Amino acid sequence: MTKMSTTIAGVHFKNPIVMASGTFGFGREYGKLYDVSLLGGISGKGLTLHPKAGNPGTRVYETASGMLNSVGLENPGVAAFLEKECPYWETLDTARLVNLGGGTLEDYVLGAEMIQRDADLRSSLGKLAVDMIELNISCPNVKEGGIAFGIKTSEAQKVVQAVRNATKLPLAVKLSPGAENIVEMAQMCEEEGVDAVSLINTISGMKIDVRRRSNVFNNLYAGLSGPAIKPVALRMVHQVAQNISIPVIGMGGITTATDIIEFIMAGASVIQVGTYNFMNLRAGSQLVEELEQFMVQENIQSLDEIRGII
Repeated sequence: MTKMSTTIAGVHFKNPIVMASGTFGFGREYGKLYDVSLLGGISGKGLTLHPKAGNPGTRVYETASGMLNSVGLENPGVAAFLEKECPYWETLDTARLVNLGGGTLEDYVLGAEMIQRDADLRSSLGKLAVDMIELNISCPNVKEGGIAFGIKTSEAQKVVQAVRNATKLPLAVKLSPGAENIVEMAQMCEEEGVDAVSLINTISGMKIDVRRRSNVFNNLYAGLSGPAIKPVALRMVHQVAQNISIPVIGMGGITTATDIIEFIMAGASVIQVGTYNFMNLRAGSQLVEELEQFMVQENIQSLDEIRGII
């Protein structure tokens, strides 16, 4: 019997396969295709304090070995999530991560406080819908000219500190590959009492329509994801894992069991699967099965044997 489970800040992941934010909704739709409780976890669609309509124009464009997206964090807002989605999340036997973004420091804090109050209320009733907050610091700071919070460590620190003080829930911070120093960013998160870091978020990219002689996306640049970014993601996960002691959640272009093993060997405790959910609607259930088969074939009794061996 292979051991695929691990625990992060008291949160149990039955296997290392977590569905990445923005690629799995809140699990309902994929739950019609397979039992999402087979998964190690779900990181829900990115939330902001208030509902967002998202970006106009083209939102997704397929590119070589991946995709560009400019969705713009379309979401129902924190309050609607707590009211409409959490009753469903209560029924799931898997780790449930709320991905929280914001345009201002105040938005982050108020969103975290709302999630914490809801968690306290459900706990008093013997219920649980949220296991962890995953803090998305790649959002643009609307008060500082639109530069993402996750670029400069000093700016990110303000958000991390404030949200850490606003919630008792386990907290992961999702790091941007555009950070000026991603290792320094991860070390700051550890110093501020964060329980884990997840990386990487999408890489900034661009697409031009040569016949129309214009850029494809209204916002000019978009986020590149998929297998094309895997080597970069793997390198960054390894660099960060070598320099912090808290768990790392790795992601970026994972489509196979061997991809998962690579990230585990690089130091990841668990991984997230994103773009592959669009390529294969049953990606989650298939990867769980393939990972177990790989471990049997390679005589890996536990993922602990190979974690961080590189």
